[in-house]
Parts: sequence; C-alpha cells; structure tokens
Amino acid sequence: MNSVFLALIIFFYFVLLLVISIITGRNAGNKAFFLGNRKSPWYIVAFGMIGASLSGVTFISVPGWVAESQFAYMQMVLGYLLGYLFIAYVLMPLYYRLNLTSIYTYLDTRFGFRSYKTGASFFLLSRIIGASFRLFLMASVLQITIFDAWHIPFWVTVVITILLIWLYTFRGGIKTIIWTDTLQTLFMLLSVILTVIFVARQMGLNFSGMAETIRESNYSKIFFFNDWHDKRFFLKQFLSGAFITIVMTGLDQDMMQKNLSCKNIKEAKKNMIWFSIILVPVNLLFLSLGALLYIFAHHQGISIPTRADDLFTIIATGGYLPSVVAIFFMFGLIAAAYSSADSALTALTTSFTVDILGTKDKTEEQIKRIRMRVHLIISGTIVLLILLFRAINNESVISSLFTAAGYTYGPLLGLYTFGLFTRWQVKDKWVPMIAVLSPILCYMLNIKSASWFNGYHFGFEMLIINGFLTFIGLILIRKKNLS
Repeated sequence: MNSVFLALIIFFYFVLLLVISIITGRNAGNKAFFLGNRKSPWYIVAFGMIGASLSGVTFISVPGWVAESQFAYMQMVLGYLLGYLFIAYVLMPLYYRLNLTSIYTYLDTRFGFRSYKTGASFFLLSRIIGASFRLFLMASVLQITIFDAWHIPFWVTVVITILLIWLYTFRGGIKTIIWTDTLQTLFMLLSVILTVIFVARQMGLNFSGMAETIRESNYSKIFFFNDWHDKRFFLKQFLSGAFITIVMTGLDQDMMQKNLSCKNIKEAKKNMIWFSIILVPVNLLFLSLGALLYIFAHHQGISIPTRADDLFTIIATGGYLPSVVAIFFMFGLIAAAYSSADSALTALTTSFTVDILGTKDKTEEQIKRIRMRVHLIISGTIVLLILLFRAINNESVISSLFTAAGYTYGPLLGLYTFGLFTRWQVKDKWVPMIAVLSPILCYMLNIKSASWFNGYHFGFEMLIINGFLTFIGLILIRKKNLS
C-alpha cells in the first residue's frame, strides 16, 4: 500500500475517535475523567478491556511466538482466569468499599504515607516506560510505512502520534476511553478474523479443515508437563499467568480505573468475569492465526523472517492476501497500540494528580486545572522518552528497559499481599528501601540463575519471587508490638 492511502486510513480512524471524544467529553468534569461518573455499562467495559489488555506488541508478537512455544501461552491464559477471580472477589470489593479513585490510596490507609507514595511511584515508573516503549514501536511503523516517504522527521511523527491521543482523551478521560477502547477492540478482532478467513481460503480450507490442519501441525501443543526446567512447564506458566493478572490488572491503576467506572460492585464483577471468559477464545484466535501464518508461509514458499514478530506484517501487507486484509491489519495494529496507550495516559494522569500532587481540600476547578496540566506534562514526557529510545537505537537496551519496568510490579504484589493477608503494621519509613531492594535482588538472581541452579532459567515466575522477597522484607520491618 502506498503512504498516501495509509495516511488516509489513519486519518479516518482518528476522526472516528475524535467524534467519540466530542460526544463523551461534553460537560465532563473531574469525576467523569477519573471514574466516568461511575456510569459505564459493564458489558462495554468488558469488551473494551480486551483491546486494552492486548498492546500493539502483543498484536504482532503472539502469532510469532507459535514457532518457538507452540500454544503453550494458553497455559498462562488459564492462569489468568484464576487471577481474574481473585480480582473480582477480593480486590474489587475492597476498592469499592473504600470508594477509591486511585487504588494506591489503600496503601496509605493500610501502612502509611511512604508506602502509599512508593506504590504509586512504582506504578508511574513502570507504566510510563511501558507506554513509551509501545508507542515507540508504533511510531517506528508509521515512520517506515508513511512519513519516510514524505521526508518527515521522526520527532514530528512522535509529536503527531501523542497529540492525537491527547486530543481525544484530555476532556473526557476514562469516560471517553471506555467507548474508544470498544471501537479499537472491534477493529483489532476484525483484523485477526479477516486474516484467518483469507489465509484459510487461500489454502482451500473451510472451518473444519482449518481446525484440523492446525491440530495436526507442529504448532498446536498446549500443555507441557515433562521438564520443569522448561519455561513452558505447565505449573510455572499457570501460576505466572495468575500472578501476572493480579498485579498487571488488579494492582494496576490503568486497568482497574475502567472497572471502578462501573455503576456498582455487582456490575464490576460481571465485567471482570465476562472479560476473563472472552479473553480465552481471543487468545486462542491469536495463536491459531500464528499457526496458520506459518503453515501458509510454507505453503506459499515465503521465507520465514529472522524476527518472528515480522511474519504477520509481511503476509498481511506483502500482497499475498487481498488488499482488504492489509487495510484491516493497519486498523488492527493502530487499535491495539492506541487502546493500551490512551488508557495508560489517562491512568498516569489520574495517579499523578491524586497520588503525588493530591486533591484533598482543593476545589473542582483547581483539580481540573491540575489534571489538565498533568495530562499535558505526561504527554510531553512520553514524547521525550520515545525520542530517547530512538537515540539509543539499540533494541536489546530498549527491551531491557521495558523488562526492568516489569520488575516494579513485584513490590506491589508483596505490599498488597502483606496488607490483605496479615494484620501486622510496618515501619512505614523503611518500605521504600524494601521495595527498591527486592527488584535489585531479583535482577541479580535472574542473571546468576543458570550457574547457581544447574542451568535453570527463570521466566515469568520471577514476578512471584519478587513479590515474595518484598513480603519477607515487610515481615522484617513489622512493628512487633502491634498485631
């Protein structure tokens, strides 16, 4: 596709988002921005959260994982279900009972001021790096496919990208995001479904034939029980999936802000349960697409790229399928990237305004001015981080930064577990030190694991260890004279 046509697709897409923003952002105040006035329909939230939980990285990467790990990712997805049950029946009732705007306010109530600021700061650090990393990848795709042909500098591409997100989120915040995420989820799923249909047609397969072809291929194995050293070992992936869900949804302001916008706890539970159920076939669909792409590549004599992540892009846009697939691929890629980025920007604004600057004793007008400034400042910070990633120009370094940001969820897991399942108080002033030491120890452990543990390599289970070390650290600084 030529760059002009791609630009028209993106223009049309953002016109739709801006129209939604104008409609939903009309007369939106602070409560609408932070919590959608607690009037969001649960079924809209549930559907939109699918897109928010799958970033542009996931949209491209999950199909590419199939060659290396087959359908082992479904073991984690099954673990997700356990994690979502914990969120629905333990965490969300707590958040609704305390009537929270930011979920990290709980840490102030339970432990104290420094614990509260530590939890919020860890979220802000990890989310702003994560959002910048994902948007860096998206901006890079736009630069290659569109703006290079027009000799537009990368920094202009980045500014345009963030400006577009800012434009449709700065008024309505979460009230707008609930509806834009729904549209973006629809485009993302249509992109995957259309690709599956047209790939199957090109190979002369109906639905049953496609299912049988995938089942008989070398890509469809789901369960791995034999080697506990293997990153794909069932128990490791299942438990990791459960804990990843708890921290990256239940302890994440970005994801929980949508749930807190539901009318009441009953509807919020419905949203979480149905969202978790829908996510199982959606992930199976992505993996099935991955298997089909590899089978199709062999069928057509297409060379498998060195980077597995590139396979979907090559087949969808390389003229192997009807042009409608390429069009919806671009819609799907943009939707997957922006559905996670826009909600992250809103959550970062909410957390920084409520948790770091504070809204107590301020008028509604003062809070509005503060959060609009914060929204603009965070947008600018993301622009600077994306340009920094571009200047580094080293994929392994950037990936390491992204991985390091993930370590910050471990202390949140430890803090909330300690708060929920013990009655101890802690010496609040020492909590920041424990929260910093735990990820550092985990990083060192990860580096030395092969030599220390007979070739063992940690996978996602490092999150559990990170949370455990934080929990132990909190025991060491508990106030022994209080129960």
